[in-house]
Amino acid sequence: PHQARPLSIRSAVMPVIPPPEKQWYVVHVLSGQEQKVRNRILREAEAEQLGDCIFEVLVPMEMVSEIRAGKKTETKKKFFPGYIIVNMNLLTEDNQLVEKTWYFIKEMEGVIGFAGTKDRPIPMRQREVDAMLSQIKEREESARPAISFEVGDTVKVADGPFQSQNGVVEEIDPEKGKVRVSVRIFARTRPTELKHRHIERD
Repeated sequence: PHQARPLSIRSAVMPVIPPPEKQWYVVHVLSGQEQKVRNRILREAEAEQLGDCIFEVLVPMEMVSEIRAGKKTETKKKFFPGYIIVNMNLLTEDNQLVEKTWYFIKEMEGVIGFAGTKDRPIPMRQREVDAMLSQIKEREESARPAISFEVGDTVKVADGPFQSQNGVVEEIDPEKGKVRVSVRIFARTRPTELKHRHIERD
């Protein structure tokens, strides 16, 4: 007679589901409506008393600095456009959907679906969650230079010894916020490394 597979083998292949309060999911939403969807989720979750299922909704933002008309400005921008991060109880420990949470999010106006899966949400790994939360905190606290230039663009130096000189972007280092610009001085071209905030479009 056919025998069922031993439970130990089944459990070995089943994914480890984080406890309810440690489940984080990436939710795909209409671009430009991230904050509206976040507010809608929180408002309707409170109205439907889902506080025991939906814990936190994040729209990752970052401070971006750029030079406009010779003046440095700092603005908040989304660094994960089209997505929000939701901390919620969506799966039971035996990998079954918590239907009230599932349908609440899926049918929410502005929500497209869960990132990375067609029919079953996959919680983020704890190390991914830790890295994401750390990145959000870091980007909110320190302004990142806005990299709006491309190699080959003609720019004007906005500060420093080459102020008001035109140049051509040769190389961009977005992590360090630096740009190598070829500046023409006294009929000769001189490559120089500048902070991104020290140049602007010509």
